[in-house]
Amino acid sequence: MEPAYYTVTSINGDYVYMVSDSGIENQVAIFLLPPVDVGTRLLFENFEWSVV
Repeated sequence: MEPAYYTVTSINGDYVYMVSDSGIENQVAIFLLPPVDVGTRLLFENFEWSVV
């Protein structure tokens, strides 16, 4: 699986909404992510999230 970069666009309750560099929108449960805020850049690689 190739690494994918995302930018957090909003946080609503228990879900974080983000968009990838290729324009794909995604929604992830906040407990699966490291501490984030709107504008945080994330890397998804090997089924793990990390802040860039």
